Amino acid sequence: MIDDAFRARLPQLAGPLLAFYARMGWTPNQLSVVGLMIALGASLAVLTDHAWVALGLWWVSRLVDGTDGAFARQSGQVSDFGAYLDIVLDMIAYGAMVLAFAVRHPDYATAWLGMLFLYSVCIASALALGVQESKRAQPTRDDRGLRLAAGLAEGGETGIAYSAFLLWPEGLSLTTSLWVAILAWTVGARTILAWRSLATGVQESVPRTPTTPGAARTVPRTPTVPGAAETGREEASR
Repeated sequence: MIDDAFRARLPQLAGPLLAFYARMGWTPNQLSVVGLMIALGASLAVLTDHAWVALGLWWVSRLVDGTDGAFARQSGQVSDFGAYLDIVLDMIAYGAMVLAFAVRHPDYATAWLGMLFLYSVCIASALALGVQESKRAQPTRDDRGLRLAAGLAEGGETGIAYSAFLLWPEGLSLTTSLWVAILAWTVGARTILAWRSLATGVQESVPRTPTTPGAARTVPRTPTVPGAAETGREEASR
């Protein structure tokens, strides 16, 4: 939800960072991997009860993740594999943090399991609806290589939720329940949107020329006059 506002302002703010990437000779895919490594460092910090370190590392990882696509477009290195890699590594990062929280705070195991389950449904619904929107040539809301349908819970909201978990561990009963509810709402709202925009749509089919039985097997021939072949041979021999 807040990701769109961030992406709109990103080109104006990330210029020096993109220039740094270029000077270092990095590729967008390398940046995606670096972002994941930093996120895994944040997960390790959660396990060792270094909340502020985890908080800082997580947001740095999201900054790197949020600028790899902009760098790809600026440097002319956009690729379908890069779009695929970006979303896969994102989901690994999100899941790793939840696993770290679950180990650190096992009393809320049900909430952590609910998050992991809803993450899978959220990304599935975002991808499925995004594909259908692309098929209908509906306007896109961003320039990402892989189209994801909009929803209440996106990357920015996930970061805010993780920040709340880290900075207010005493309130985990409330914050985890709230986040699970937001994830469920996202899936439900996206499904309603899909039903309204897709269920009544008529898929256009490719028109086919009507054929009669056996028409494909019938090959038209040029009519011939009896004796024409013999006449042709006689003319050729003269």
